[in-house]
Amino acid sequence: MIYTATVTSQGQITIPIEIRRKLKLDKNRKIVIKFENNAIFMEAEPDIFALEGIFKDRALKNKSIDEIIKIEKDAVADAVAERYRIKMKKMGITVPK
Repeated sequence: MIYTATVTSQGQITIPIEIRRKLKLDKNRKIVIKFENNAIFMEAEPDIFALEGIFKDRALKNKSIDEIIKIEKDAVADAVAERYRIKMKKMGITVPK
């Protein structure tokens, strides 16, 4: 569908009701606006509450905060080391694990 909207003197437009309903936009919902190739694209900003529980299967259960922090630090260190190995490999240098 194509809709026409008027830009006010303050740079505002009204989004037609059909679009607001499809995107579930209420008066406090934010949208993301992207300008590319002289065109404007809009989409509803993700609802943070809709993300609830998406990492439930990855939760570290029966671990203390200190254990979780150590696991996270080790994972970051491993990622940094791997990135370094890849960079060195591109330069023809072999770095042992």
